[in-house]
Amino acid sequence: MQKGVCLWVVLVSFCFIFVDSRGENGRLLIDGKSRIAETDNDFVCATMDWWPPEKCDYGTCSWDHSSLLNVDLKNKIFKNAISAFSPLKIRLGGTLQDKVIYQTKNHQEPCNNPFLKNTSELFGFTKGCLSLSRWDDLNRFFQDTRAVVTFGLNALVGKTVLADGSAFGAWDSTNAEALMRYTVKKNYTIYGWELGNELSGNGIGARISASQYAHDTLTLYKMVHRVYKGIEPKPLIIAPGGFFNPKWFTKFLNKTSRTLNAVSHHIYSLGSGMDGNLTARILDPSYLDDAGKIFKQLESTINASSSSASGWVSEAGGAYNSGQNLVTNAFVFSFWYLDQLGMSSIYDTKTYCRQSLIGGNYGLLNTTTFEPNPDYYSALLWHRLMGKKVLSTRFLGTKKIRAYVHCAKESKGVTILLMNLGNSTTVNVKLSVNSIWRLHKHRPHTHHQHKTMHSDSESKHTKMGVIRKRTRAEYHLTAKDGNLHSKVMMLNGKELRVNSYGEIPSLRPLYVNSLKPISVHPHSIVFAHIPHFALYACNS
Repeated sequence: MQKGVCLWVVLVSFCFIFVDSRGENGRLLIDGKSRIAETDNDFVCATMDWWPPEKCDYGTCSWDHSSLLNVDLKNKIFKNAISAFSPLKIRLGGTLQDKVIYQTKNHQEPCNNPFLKNTSELFGFTKGCLSLSRWDDLNRFFQDTRAVVTFGLNALVGKTVLADGSAFGAWDSTNAEALMRYTVKKNYTIYGWELGNELSGNGIGARISASQYAHDTLTLYKMVHRVYKGIEPKPLIIAPGGFFNPKWFTKFLNKTSRTLNAVSHHIYSLGSGMDGNLTARILDPSYLDDAGKIFKQLESTINASSSSASGWVSEAGGAYNSGQNLVTNAFVFSFWYLDQLGMSSIYDTKTYCRQSLIGGNYGLLNTTTFEPNPDYYSALLWHRLMGKKVLSTRFLGTKKIRAYVHCAKESKGVTILLMNLGNSTTVNVKLSVNSIWRLHKHRPHTHHQHKTMHSDSESKHTKMGVIRKRTRAEYHLTAKDGNLHSKVMMLNGKELRVNSYGEIPSLRPLYVNSLKPISVHPHSIVFAHIPHFALYACNS
C-alpha cells in the first residue's frame, strides 16, 4: 500500500512518496528555481584519430583500420551510428595531428605516405599526409551523417623541437591556410578549428610556452577571419587541446581574451590502460568525486580571467594509451563515462569529446565490426534525453548512488540520471522538488541530512487524482548476465544490438506511475524522464 503527500506551488512541486518495498531508501533533492550551468545542445562529442594499425600499447595493437586515413566510410553500421545522434559532434585530431601535412594543389611531395613507425621520431611515427581526395571523402561522409565537425591543426609546423621537448618558433600557418581555403571553396562546413594537441603546460612529447601559443592562436584567428571573410557564422577558434595546468592556462587565457572561443583540455583520470585497478576506481565514489576537481579548477580559471572562452573537453578516454580491453569498452565503463558527462556539465563545460568514436580499446564502436559498445548507447541516451540546462541536486542516502538532473531535451519536464555503484542493494529513490532551495553546485554528492518541509496535514491540498494518472519514462541499463565486463548493453532487460541491415535499435522506455520511487538496482544505470515537472528553471 502506498501513501503520498504532495504540495503543488505555482510551477513547481515539493513531493514525498512513501513506499513499502525491499531495498534501501534515498531521496533526491532537486532545486527547480534556476539552472546552475548550461551545456551546448550537442554536448556529447566523440573523436576520430590518426593512429595507424601499427599503434601498439603494452604489446596490444588495438587500432586496426580506424584512422581518419583508412576507416571504412561506407560501412552501414558506422554511418547509422553517427546519424542516430542527428547531430553528433566529432572532433578530428589526436597526437599525430601535429605531424600531418595537408595536400594542396602546389604540394610537390607525394601524399600517399602513411605514418610509419619509427621510435626515433617524435611521437614514434614519421610524418603523414592528408590527401585532398580523402578530405573530400570525409566531408561527404560527415555531410551525409549530419555530423558537426571540428578539426585539429598541426601546431608544430615551423617550430624546432629541442631534445628536452621545448618547441620554439612561430607557427607556420601556410599549409593550414591552404587546407582551409580549399575547405571553404568546396563549401564544407567546419564548426571549429583547434590548434595543436597536448602541447600545453609540460606537454606530451613536445611543449609550447603559453605566450607563444597565444601568439599562434592569434595567427589562427586572423587566418579564419581572412579566409571566411563575408561568411557567417565563422568557425570557432579552439585551443590548446592539452592537459590542464592552472598557471599555463591562466596566462594563455589572459593573452587570448579576444581571439579564443573555446579553451579545450584533455582528461585521462583513471591512469594507465594497463592498470589492474581500473574497475575498482570506476566504482569508487570518492575517486569519481576527485576527478571533478579539474572541472572546478578550469571553471574558476576561466571566470577569473579576462577571456570569454567557454570550457571544452576535446579528448577524454579515461585510461590513457588506448584504454583496456573488457573495461573501457565494456558495460562498467559507462559508470565512469556518464559520471564524467554529469560532473563536467555542472561546471559549465559546453562540449565533452569521448576518445574515441572508433579505435583503441575505448571506442564507442567496436574497432573491427563497428558494432556499438555499451558506452555508445549511454552517449545516445544522454544526447536524446538530457537537455542543456543543468539543475542543482543533492542525494540523501548511500554514497553508492550518483545523481544528475537536467531539464529535458526538446520536451517538457526534467531528465534524471541515477547510477548505483553498489553490487548488492537496490536503492528506491524518492524525489523532492522545490523552487526555494539554492543548493551549491560544487557539492553535488554531499550526503548531509537536510531539513525538510512537509506535513501530513497538507494532504488535503494534494491533487492526488491528477498525479496518479501521470507517468514517467524510465530507461534501465544493465550488463548482460550481470557481467560488468560484458560488451553487451541491456535496456529494460533486452539486448541492444544492430539488426541485419546495420540499423541502430530503438531505445524504448518503460512507463512507470510517477507515484512510485525510482528503483535503481545494483550495478545499474537509470535515465528517468518526468514530463510533468514544470520547473521554473526549465521554463525561464
